[in-house]
Amino acid sequence: MIGILSKEEVLRKLLHILALALPVGIFYCPIIWDFNRLYVVFLILSFLLLFLIIEISRLKSIFLGKWFSYFFGSMMREEEKIKITGATYILGGSLICSFVSLYSDFAAAASFISLSLFILGDAAAAISGKAFGRIKVGKKTLEGAVGCLILCVSVSVFVFPQLPKFSSLWGNEISILEILVISFSVTILELFPIRVGHVSINDNLYVPVASTFIAFLVHYL
Repeated sequence: MIGILSKEEVLRKLLHILALALPVGIFYCPIIWDFNRLYVVFLILSFLLLFLIIEISRLKSIFLGKWFSYFFGSMMREEEKIKITGATYILGGSLICSFVSLYSDFAAAASFISLSLFILGDAAAAISGKAFGRIKVGKKTLEGAVGCLILCVSVSVFVFPQLPKFSSLWGNEISILEILVISFSVTILELFPIRVGHVSINDNLYVPVASTFIAFLVHYL
């Protein structure tokens, strides 16, 4: 039976897509306003610290926890009610990507494409998995992974090459091999969570970072 896609899940992923401001900021803010990329690192770090303060406060305080749940509870997964939310983890992953972007122009482009594809691909995986998912792969679905892959490849082929400055900072036109490797990397890393002992690492933290380094490898090798 095809799954039911709840309004809350759609709203959650639409809000998740707002996180595209992070890769756009990492890539374009230094270009538009002609300032050092280190400023973007400090800005994202400031947001991360603010989110961590809010998260710790609502987990420690019953009053703040109820207030937070009243406004955001319908969009939170059950485990996020007693743990740090995915939004804070994606800020953590974005912070690492912003540090990577300091290395070179290509590093900024690689961080931009990897973080953007993860944000969009994760949303596509969740929505298509909930709507059409039948074949289970752990806690996720094969249909969700296919949705993620299709979106990643489509955006990489039709959108990124048309964006201002992207091709010049990438160093040349992004190749089909690079598109496929990066898209498959995001899809596979999102589908199979990494565990350290009995603890699963949140994919918002490691997928954009790992796929950025894979982008480095396929580009230079």
